[in-house]
Amino acid sequence: MGAGTEPDGSSRSDEEWERFLRESVAGTADAPKEPSARAREVTRRLRTEPDRSAEGWRDHPPARPKRRVGGYAVGLLAVLALLFVALAPGRVVDLVTGSGSSRPDAQRPTTADPFRGSPAATWASGAAGITMPKEAKAVGWMSAAEVQRALTRSRDFLVASSLDRGVLRGERPEKAIALINPHQKDVQHLLKTAFRTPGEKSDPLLLFSRFQPSRAHLVGDIVKTRGALTYEEGEHGALEVTADVTFVYPVARTGDDDILRTIIRRELVLSWDNPDKVLTEPGTFSVISYKYDMTNGGCGTPTGYFTPPFGPSHDADESGRQVDPYDRDAPFDPDGPSGDACGRATRS
Repeated sequence: MGAGTEPDGSSRSDEEWERFLRESVAGTADAPKEPSARAREVTRRLRTEPDRSAEGWRDHPPARPKRRVGGYAVGLLAVLALLFVALAPGRVVDLVTGSGSSRPDAQRPTTADPFRGSPAATWASGAAGITMPKEAKAVGWMSAAEVQRALTRSRDFLVASSLDRGVLRGERPEKAIALINPHQKDVQHLLKTAFRTPGEKSDPLLLFSRFQPSRAHLVGDIVKTRGALTYEEGEHGALEVTADVTFVYPVARTGDDDILRTIIRRELVLSWDNPDKVLTEPGTFSVISYKYDMTNGGCGTPTGYFTPPFGPSHDADESGRQVDPYDRDAPFDPDGPSGDACGRATRS
């Protein structure tokens, strides 16, 4: 855009205006006597500013970058701070709140909240945590309705053997035993000897969860559970039901408030046999297999009861292999929970 305008409407070039203004300042004889208001303003500026002809009067000198003292050091400290927060968020909370020494206590179970600090805190309770198949279909000799009834009774056995309050207090599991085929000789032998003279191969804990009242008791009325029942066709057209369930028992030493959680994962395979092919009784199943993994339940010579390691003995065996009792994808220990070396729970 031009710097000035002639009376006929044409524009003067910037060079002409610059020459005109410099001659006016210098007092040239033929300079015009009445410059415009714009000319007067530019004239005033030229008198007060140095000559920029070498630069070009419309050019602006580049701004000098500001020097940041210690900028790199500040950035490095910021990166280190973010890394510390990412790796130890709990420690940051402790530093801010001053609760570092009390943080472990905040995760300890109490009588009011026996599952505090446990992954099982969000699990369902009792039978609600044992998932049933969404739809029962006919299998082998059983109709869909009969399969549904057998699945329900299989879950009833889990409740009667591992959730019944009396059984947990060490009572004989009569309701659970009544669901087992009375003609299955090997299991019936186990049941006859296990409660009188517990041993490695005749231990009631193979099928039932029991605590000795003089040693430990269940805290509260809730046992947390997670697991499922599945089914398929077995031998001779039988309905074969597999139960894989984890039970979490908060227990305390009798006469004390020292609480820990005994965690048992069980796998049972039950066969609902065709009475035309296998000697059985209506409403009962045969036990094909049973196995379980245990943490915080004791080890060594079988006593017929879980023996939680309260007090100084808790996690005392540093040589024991580490076990995550909440890993439900891990295979069962082929040696079972027997033996002198206890597994050490990585979390409870």
